[in-house]
Amino acid sequence: MKAFVMEAGQFKLKDMQEPEAKSGEVVVRLKTAGINRRDLGLLKRYGDNPEALVVGSDGAGIIESVGEGVMVFSEGDEVIINPALRWFANSDAPPAEFDILGMPDHGTFAEKIAISAEQIERKPAHMSWEEAGGLVLPALTGYRALFTKGQLEKGQTLFIPGAGSGVATFLIQYAKNTGARVIVTSRSEEKRQHALRIGADRAIATDSNWVEELADETVDLVIDSVGGATFNRSLEALKKGGRIVIFGATTADNVDFNLRSFFYGQYQLFGSTMGCREELRDLIAHMEQYTTHPIVDKTFALDEAQEAFDYLAAGKQFGKVVLRISE
Repeated sequence: MKAFVMEAGQFKLKDMQEPEAKSGEVVVRLKTAGINRRDLGLLKRYGDNPEALVVGSDGAGIIESVGEGVMVFSEGDEVIINPALRWFANSDAPPAEFDILGMPDHGTFAEKIAISAEQIERKPAHMSWEEAGGLVLPALTGYRALFTKGQLEKGQTLFIPGAGSGVATFLIQYAKNTGARVIVTSRSEEKRQHALRIGADRAIATDSNWVEELADETVDLVIDSVGGATFNRSLEALKKGGRIVIFGATTADNVDFNLRSFFYGQYQLFGSTMGCREELRDLIAHMEQYTTHPIVDKTFALDEAQEAFDYLAAGKQFGKVVLRISE
């Protein structure tokens, strides 16, 4: 089978042996797979390892075979992959055995994948293959950050620095479904307009003075994945006693902030990573209830995977970048 892999310090398209379903597993013939920013950084972590490893966390397809003991799923079922491995029940933090699909396990940028039946869910019927293939990692990350950690409620105001990521597009839609007000930022006027079209109430320029721009707003919750470049600015825009959730750090891992101002302001700071199967099932029910569709920016063929990586790395997207693996 064709697969996009890491091998000896580089990404490449390669023929790999087809997987077989062991006990408790299924083989899924993948139709689509979503690219995430996580994938872009894997090569640096994998180094010069000569053993080919299939990249990719998200995917959707049709079950081709089932292993011994699998009772819930059958051949021909349409499913999505849950890349949050071995985290099933909601908890304050992931269990020690938690990992994300796509390293060290073979991932989804291949024609087929063998995976535990505990790591798949039925594909939402209202979604296309392109929508379903890029769903879980960003949708689950956003759902946990917004509801489990951020505790967003109807009538509150959510502020999102950065409007174009896959997670941000889910945050906007979830929050509007809940009856919240949503404000986003972006350097790009085009992305600001996109955000407004999918439900954001207000979109301001990233390089503007946020305190001045939002002087007439009461921001209850900030969800920030940019990191060092925006953390203090986000904190300044947040109301006293407000909540800020961090799930990423695309600009810098470390940040300095004034502890005295922080504790006098009674702010609440939360970290968040991915989510569990229980939350995934809740978010699927949420999206089905509101007939919410993932935002797909652009689709590439599997043999265009490197081009798709370059496109995502350039930050050109609004929403998900998806690989089309089979018709």
